[in-house]
Amino acid sequence: MSVDTRLEEPGVSGLGEVDEQEFSSLTERHRRELHVHCYRMLGSFEDAEDTVQETFLRAWRRRETFEGRSTLRAWLYRIAANACLDLLATRRPAPATGGEVLWLQPYPDRLLDELPTDAADDPEAVAVAQETIELAYVVAVQHLAPRPRAALILRDVLGWPAKDVADLLGDSVNSVNSALQRARAGMREHLPAERQDWTGGEEDAATRELVRRFTDASVATDVSALATMLRDDVRCSMPPVPGLHLGRDAVLTDWVDGGFEGMGPLRPVATSVNRQPAIAFYLWQESQHAYVPLSIDVLRVAGGAISEVVIFGPDRFPSLGLPERLSAEGGAA
Repeated sequence: MSVDTRLEEPGVSGLGEVDEQEFSSLTERHRRELHVHCYRMLGSFEDAEDTVQETFLRAWRRRETFEGRSTLRAWLYRIAANACLDLLATRRPAPATGGEVLWLQPYPDRLLDELPTDAADDPEAVAVAQETIELAYVVAVQHLAPRPRAALILRDVLGWPAKDVADLLGDSVNSVNSALQRARAGMREHLPAERQDWTGGEEDAATRELVRRFTDASVATDVSALATMLRDDVRCSMPPVPGLHLGRDAVLTDWVDGGFEGMGPLRPVATSVNRQPAIAFYLWQESQHAYVPLSIDVLRVAGGAISEVVIFGPDRFPSLGLPERLSAEGGAA
């Protein structure tokens, strides 16, 4: 299923004569979707930023090679995919022994909302777009070898024909189809069996109420209340800290051992990342007379209960557009 198969810029037949300003005008409109593509490949918001910059640099240097045989958008995707593969060949480690992805970073929904939309999108296409940006999907993708990973994203997310993927990877169509089969099998091993109970729409009233209760119980540091909302098989991780905790008892024990119950006054700010509900928590610091960033809890809700909590540290607050601090009254300071 293709998320966005629009053909764009039919009038762009070549870039050899354009100046830097015009080149930037033509290419910058694709920055957000290229960034999301690189994020799916790499799992890191910051690495995706770097790779998009590298993509535009390579595109500028090679602009005379673009002659309009494909859309400019498709040409940029080819460069971005190869930039990701080059980075993965030199820098990306394998997931940790427990399966957690230590370099995982969240992607703010406010930036996902900048993606181009197609009025012809059907509900299935919208669902594919959401499911393939969820943290569970991004984590599962990181377990694949780079080239099957690229084939999977290009075919199943972007809807590229197998021949175009083969051309990009320098393989035969049969090789691409074989890699795709292996990638899909690998994804089934790592993806949750159930879809999450969250679309961001009005139909999410029950899930919104569960998130509200989780938020209130967290602010009250009420472990007993939190226990009633977690599934028996709940998972919790805190990238980049190693350690994946499986099961309600293990998760709650880790929180208690980490000093959760004795934590000072907290203030929550509701947000959303990777098309999932999230809560940013701020901790009161008397010395600064303000609430300062503590953590971001990203929730996955399935079957009416919380099935996964991924906790990110305060360094992620700026990229998510969250306030640097909150005043004693609770507003941005």
